Amino acid sequence: MKILHTADWHLGKRLQEFSRIEEQRLVMQEIINIADREQVDVVLIAGDLFDTYNPVTEAVELFYQTLHRLSDQGRRLVVAIAGNHDSAERIEAPHPLAANLGIILFGHPDTTIAPFTLDNGIKLTKSTPGFLELRLPGYQYPLRLILTPYANEVTFKKFLGKDRPQDQLRKLLSGQWQKMAEKYLDEKGVNIMMAHLYFMNKEAPAPEESDDEKSILFQGGAQAILIDDLPKGIQYLACGHLHRPQEIPANFPVVYCGSPLSYSFSEAEQKKGVEIVELAPGAPATRKTVALSTGKKLTRQRFEDLDGAVNWLEDHPNTFVELTIVTDNYLSATDKNRLYHAHKGIVSIIPELTSIDEQQRFQDAIDLNKDIKSLFIEYFKYKKGQTPDAKLLQILDEIIHA
Repeated sequence: MKILHTADWHLGKRLQEFSRIEEQRLVMQEIINIADREQVDVVLIAGDLFDTYNPVTEAVELFYQTLHRLSDQGRRLVVAIAGNHDSAERIEAPHPLAANLGIILFGHPDTTIAPFTLDNGIKLTKSTPGFLELRLPGYQYPLRLILTPYANEVTFKKFLGKDRPQDQLRKLLSGQWQKMAEKYLDEKGVNIMMAHLYFMNKEAPAPEESDDEKSILFQGGAQAILIDDLPKGIQYLACGHLHRPQEIPANFPVVYCGSPLSYSFSEAEQKKGVEIVELAPGAPATRKTVALSTGKKLTRQRFEDLDGAVNWLEDHPNTFVELTIVTDNYLSATDKNRLYHAHKGIVSIIPELTSIDEQQRFQDAIDLNKDIKSLFIEYFKYKKGQTPDAKLLQILDEIIHA
């Protein structure tokens, strides 16, 4: 049985003022092409399908179009779970219609999907909260899926039916998984787990993550789950949540396939892809990474002269750039206009002042008798090298007078 594992699509995500929707259209098409070329039987999408709880219309349309095409008109099983950026209710709402094409949308850890049989031979034969067993045409053995969408501590407590201290939640969740494994998993079927959570080894360094996701890994979200907490009998764990492709050492593959595009400059040099996994009952998983080539490259560039920066920008138009310019003074409006004219994908320009006394001169020049708006403007000019625009000042006025 051949599986395609992808995750963290973040449809509708922007890079500051830049839309990424056209890049996302292209990379979704690339994933569809890979699924067709590799003749996969199942597509697993491990959460963060959208970038926000209320995605823009273009993102929603792209999501459903992509699922429909991945399902190959209902001939291929597609299973998607919600991530921390998704509304679980929004993800699950269209399931009654989607199921007719073999598309399963799983929003909550305690979701139960009603069994169904499709004309193409796909059958959902068993379903309990967090677990599915399916039969696919052409295979004599079943596919078992333990599914754990993202949930915070409050949701997990509700799911587990316990009111326990946070330090026991790992054991409770592990116990729930193990009960499923003991009841439903054996070597007569293919056994996969898919989760949008943060997994790590107890004594190992924490897995690397992009700046966008670091703030929610532990703060107000679900705790990190230790590899020791995973159930026995699993052959492959399809993970979502971390944007950098990586494998967590374990007795079976615990794989973050990563996001299909680089979504922040901390992901600038990452190679993106999807995982193709082949599984048979009682046998170790074999897998390969298929690279994704679509999308603009994100890059951080530093230059010590303006001419060098302009030349590089003109030679690399199909990129998003975080640009640092070494200068002995602030960049003039003329200099900035020259840079922006040379390249349409500059996300930010950071002046790196060479004078070590510049900050001290700024601090000495502060007049605390000035009003807060004037002080803000001076500080903004010091940090950003330019005057704040009218929209930002309007927001400041609203805050001051709230």
